[in-house]
Amino acid sequence: MFNLGSMFNLGPADPVVGKKSILIRLSAAEIFKFIGDDLFHNYPRWSPEVQELECLTDGPVKSGTIARQVRVDHGQRSESKFRITIYEPARRLAFAGVVEPYRCLYELQPQGREGVTELSFTFELLELKAFMRPFEPLVRSAIQEGATRTVENIKRLVESGTPGTPGAAARP
Repeated sequence: MFNLGSMFNLGPADPVVGKKSILIRLSAAEIFKFIGDDLFHNYPRWSPEVQELECLTDGPVKSGTIARQVRVDHGQRSESKFRITIYEPARRLAFAGVVEPYRCLYELQPQGREGVTELSFTFELLELKAFMRPFEPLVRSAIQEGATRTVENIKRLVESGTPGTPGAAARP
């Protein structure tokens, strides 16, 4: 039997992953407050592609919290919902698309030096649509650049002021 899927390599593809780590001169607890507890205030600050962000569940940010975001990436507008899948204060924060196949993971690892933490960020696009597969190298490059920009933006924001305090980290 003739198989178009194998002929055009349309079977399941490996996820497209971007990962980057950076050292930050703050405790894991302070960084987690910024990225976890104050997610709805700060996420658009470290990821300026986020044009709208809305919490769809009641209460503080926790595992199971659902949000809606509108992003503009490279001129393309997209809307998605995501769910917080891991919420471990001072350790890990993860969220995943409710319908869209993506995951984000922020991991914090205190270093031997007091007050220094390694922040690792991983973005996984779990499925690349068939029409995008010819552009996979460009997609991989854009996702890796986005991962690098994410950790650099978080570092700049949290080291420039009091993490989580509205306006404190926005100083030039």
